[in-house]
Amino acid sequence: MEPNPSARTYYAPTGGLPGQNELLTGRAVFTEAYAVIPKGVMRDIVTSRLPFWERTRCWVIARPLTGFAETFAQYIMEVEPGGGSERPEPDAQAEAVLFVVEGELTVHLDGTLHRMRPGGYAFLPPKSRWTARNEGSAPVRFHWIRKAYEAVDGVPAPEAFFTKEEDVPPTPMPNTDGKWATTRFVEPDDMRHDMHVTIVTFEPGAVIPFAETHVMEHGLYVLEGKAVYRLNRDWVEVEAGDFMWLRAFCPQACYAGGPGRFRYLLYKDVNRHAKLWVSGSGR
Repeated sequence: MEPNPSARTYYAPTGGLPGQNELLTGRAVFTEAYAVIPKGVMRDIVTSRLPFWERTRCWVIARPLTGFAETFAQYIMEVEPGGGSERPEPDAQAEAVLFVVEGELTVHLDGTLHRMRPGGYAFLPPKSRWTARNEGSAPVRFHWIRKAYEAVDGVPAPEAFFTKEEDVPPTPMPNTDGKWATTRFVEPDDMRHDMHVTIVTFEPGAVIPFAETHVMEHGLYVLEGKAVYRLNRDWVEVEAGDFMWLRAFCPQACYAGGPGRFRYLLYKDVNRHAKLWVSGSGR
């Protein structure tokens, strides 16, 4: 049977350790402009535990770093059956996106139950009263992207919502015949939101045909396929399970080499003025 070209797949790490007979050489790199955390380094030894989360571990793949990318944190959460948290978020000012890549996550928000399966997406504004639980029989793995919400006087905070990728039609980029498209879960002109988490899809052979250079920081987790990605001065091969972390103004481009689609989960900060002073400067 021919594979369904519209079927969606989502890579999820499983941990473990490489054998003692394997080579040390890998593709991980951290530079002044970008970092690449390949799937091969997301092992048991680098996982973290979090307060008030039971039967849970996570890979912290991004966190604010002064002088690098400063706006967000991104975790890959792994929750065993029966695990979860009644107090998941310790920071009342933090907003979040959850995106499930494997298993089933049950989220309670303000008394309403939401069952999230692969492709499930949730936006949780600051001060949300939510809990998370794995009520299934297999581990659930999901991305948790956290950002300190930047409130603006006169602009209301966004509301929580739950959806799934299959219910959001992708938006083709102009003049690409649909070979480069973005699944946008939030309208770009909605000023309530100060971050976008989208899914970008390239068909084989599609490209970003110029070196994007912009103020937005990025986290790019490859959900499916492989490509050659331009990061600052370097062309880097990436594949499903790899994570790219870009500071502001890092030039970037992409060539999707195939044989299948290349897709990634993308974070960027949007819709706010640049800060003109740092906290504690006396201003």
